[in-house]
Amino acid sequence: MLLRFTKMHGLGNDFMVLDLVSQHAHIQPKHARQWGDRHTGVGFDQLLIVEPPSRPDVDFRYRIFNADGSEVEQCGNGARCFARFVIDKRLTAKKSIRVETKSGVIELNLRSDGQITVDMGAPRLEPAEIPFVAPEAAVSYAVEVGGHTVELAAVSMGNPHGVLRVDDVDRAPVHELGAQLEIHPRFPQKANIGFLQVVDAHHARLRVWERGCGETQACGTGACAAAVAGIRQGWLQTPVQIELPGGKLSIEWAGPGQPVLMTGPAVRVFEGQVRL
Repeated sequence: MLLRFTKMHGLGNDFMVLDLVSQHAHIQPKHARQWGDRHTGVGFDQLLIVEPPSRPDVDFRYRIFNADGSEVEQCGNGARCFARFVIDKRLTAKKSIRVETKSGVIELNLRSDGQITVDMGAPRLEPAEIPFVAPEAAVSYAVEVGGHTVELAAVSMGNPHGVLRVDDVDRAPVHELGAQLEIHPRFPQKANIGFLQVVDAHHARLRVWERGCGETQACGTGACAAAVAGIRQGWLQTPVQIELPGGKLSIEWAGPGQPVLMTGPAVRVFEGQVRL
C-alpha cells in the first residue's frame, strides 16, 4: 500500500505530514522510526498525522510522533505546518481552524501575509499539570543534575518544558545538560529543555533539546515556554521575538490565564509516497 505524504518545515524543524482524511491507514510507532531515519527513510524530527475530528466542535484531529516512535502531546512548529497543509490540500476552506490534540484544542489562523498564528492556549504552571515534581508552584526551581545545581523554570505548553537562562546560547552545554535534564526524575514524563539568552526586553535567543529528538533547528512550544518563563521572571516583555537556529518566531502572552500566541512561517518542501 502506497501512502502520499508531504515533507514540510517550520524554521528548519522538519516534518513528514500524512493526510489520513482522504487516505486510510493504521500508523504505528515502528513506522515513525522507519520513516524518520535520515539515512534509510524520509528523515524528520516529527511525523504529523491529519485525521478526521472525533468531536463536532473541531475541524481536525492532530497526532504527533517523534522520530524515535514516541507519541507526544503538542508541537508548535508542526501546528503551523498542519495549518498550511490542510489549506494547501483543500481539506478545508477556512482561514481559522480548530484542531484537537492529545493535550487539548488549539486554534490556527492563516494571516494575510502568509504567516500562521497559533493560539496555543494558556500555559500550565502548576507542577502537577506540567508534570514536574515540586511541593508548590514557583517561577523557578533549583534542580540537582550531574553534581551541580541549576535554576530552571518549568512550564507546560501541552508538553513539559524546562527553561534555563544562559549568557550565550552558542556556548551553552545544550547536548550534555539537555540530555541529562530531559530524563531527570523531577520530569516524570521527560521534558524539552530550552537554553534562553536574553538580548533585550523584546528579543531573546534560544536553543532547545527536544524530548525524543535531541537538539532541533526550532521548537515552537519551546519558544512559547521560554517567553512565558522570561516574562514571569521580568526578563522579557510581550511581544517577544525568539531567535532560534532555524529562524525567528513572534510570541505574545498577556500573563497568567491568558493564551500564548505564536506567529511564524510554514514551508512545503516536497511531495512523495511511502510503502506501508
